[in-house]
Amino acid sequence: MKNFKKITAIVAMAIFPMFGFSQSMFDKYEEMDNVGSVIVNKGMIDLVAKVSAMSDDKEAQEFMEMAQGLKGIKVFITEDKAVSVDMGATVRKYLNSSKLEELMRVKDKDVNVKFYIKNGKKKDHVSELLMFVSGMKDLDVDMNGRKFETVLVSMTGDIDLNKIGSLTKKMNLPNDLNKAGKGE
Repeated sequence: MKNFKKITAIVAMAIFPMFGFSQSMFDKYEEMDNVGSVIVNKGMIDLVAKVSAMSDDKEAQEFMEMAQGLKGIKVFITEDKAVSVDMGATVRKYLNSSKLEELMRVKDKDVNVKFYIKNGKKKDHVSELLMFVSGMKDLDVDMNGRKFETVLVSMTGDIDLNKIGSLTKKMNLPNDLNKAGKGE
């Protein structure tokens, strides 16, 4: 009987993540010393949206409208070449197992910016937006003495691509996200 309970527990632990309770493939980067991360959960997004709602500014209102549909934002940045390679492999693995499709890609010298989306319920809305930027090491972007190699941004929820600009400004996300708008 004890063996049956052990086997049942092991099977339950193996199957449990398949029901939506698993962590993101990218969460492993949150704990790495050589990776900077910003994780914004629904509670913080709602708080920022409430503060924006108090403003008469049109941009703040657009942000509030967009933020209401967001579930989370994850940003991971690294200057470590080995971690960059691992991030690239993890993104490819994630793309193979998810229903994301490439929206667009931009290449300028060694820098590659790729956008992937999972279509939403409405036109110009997506349920997930993934941006992966690699090859930035030689770019003249210096943040606090660090030159980043790779940036990974994952957003989930009901995302209106036409209003992505207000989100990037209010939450200081990479400006390359503005290029993901379908109208651009």
